[in-house]
Amino acid sequence: MRKLTIEELNRLSVEEFKQTEKKDVVVVLDNIRSLHNVGSILRTCDAFLIDKVYLCGITPKPPHREIRKTAIGAEESVDWRPHADSVALVQSLIAEGYTILSLEQTEGSTLLSEFEVEDTQKYALVLGHEVSGVSQAIVDLSHYALEIPQFGTKHSLNVSIAAGIALYALTVG
Repeated sequence: MRKLTIEELNRLSVEEFKQTEKKDVVVVLDNIRSLHNVGSILRTCDAFLIDKVYLCGITPKPPHREIRKTAIGAEESVDWRPHADSVALVQSLIAEGYTILSLEQTEGSTLLSEFEVEDTQKYALVLGHEVSGVSQAIVDLSHYALEIPQFGTKHSLNVSIAAGIALYALTVG
């Protein structure tokens, strides 16, 4: 077995990425505070051809050196948009026909492994603040609260790790 070279990976250029058909998934960052988490999530969104990322509330916005450090250029390829009010944004996404998926542990949450993705549906995945999670106001608006099954002592994942798991499940798995 031999590792592939960069050339063998057939990576898209930024222009090719922008012109490629995206998944019917947008990501809403609800007051994420870490520059590194924002960069990592943008990089993950690039990997899974996510349509758009909304940076809401206190979520830091590019350009920023610390975002670029983990995004490694994905802030240039992924369509991201700032939005002051995550509740207003989610309400507008609902009006546009999106199914709102909060990645959060709630009463009656659906295990991510049991959620069935419908090919004809548009989804908005909401990821919340590193300490307090997705705001209750957004949870109240959500069609589903998705929970990643966990078996250890913490029952908590870094938001960028959780984003990767959820986006894989929504777009590939």
